Amino acid sequence: MSRWQPIPGAIATYRGQTRAGRRMVRVIAEAVGDCMIVEAIGRKGICVRFTVKRHSLSQPQPDLFD
Repeated sequence: MSRWQPIPGAIATYRGQTRAGRRMVRVIAEAVGDCMIVEAIGRKGICVRFTVKRHSLSQPQPDLFD
């Protein structure tokens, strides 16, 4: 089985350094050094973009939007 690879436009789950750091993000683009630029809703409700390592992204559960 091949590992899921995030592509620009995909929705992914970002796993931060703590369990509380899990959040849904949208992948915007590839960055340098096996990183991805993602977009999420910040603490104040404003869209924020940040760079994360590719291995910190995972495919959302299939029943998420059912």
